Amino acid sequence: MEQHELRQAPGAKHSKKRVGRGQASGQGTYGGRGRKGQKARGSVRPQFEGGQMSIVRRLGHKRGFRNFARIEFRAVGLRDLAKHFAAGASVDAEALAAVGLIDNAATPFKVLATGAIDHALTITAPRLSEAAKSAITAAGGSFTETAAAEHRVRNRIHRRKAAAAAGAATAAAATTAQGE
Repeated sequence: MEQHELRQAPGAKHSKKRVGRGQASGQGTYGGRGRKGQKARGSVRPQFEGGQMSIVRRLGHKRGFRNFARIEFRAVGLRDLAKHFAAGASVDAEALAAVGLIDNAATPFKVLATGAIDHALTITAPRLSEAAKSAITAAGGSFTETAAAEHRVRNRIHRRKAAAAAGAATAAAATTAQGE
């Protein structure tokens, strides 16, 4: 195919509908508006329901919002890890996907302290609960948290207070270090 042979698909380009230009145009007399009434004479906003209580006002008001950026973590219990992995095994996303505890290696998951673990495992996970961390170390295992939860203050007023408190703590630590 050459450049001069390129054409748009049939129907991709069409001329604008010109209403009220005589009977032969196909859009004469009423111009596509039908007969009489408010919609024939003037303009009505699309959501107007003729004075009836609008759907926006008929439905209940839900408070809050749904966070579109929320990341859902799949819960993986220590009981499941103890059942599927032998002592000294290395547990990561690929290993969990291989045994079917998570859908695939890209699925975010969090290790929770549901159940007990009695043998040592080396666990690499995006998130671990504090109870799971202590249970893993108590069993003689080790863990690496790749995406630890970020605890930050959302409200800007409280953010300023938190920053001021952190600054005061740093200054107090510095004076304590100089005194020694």
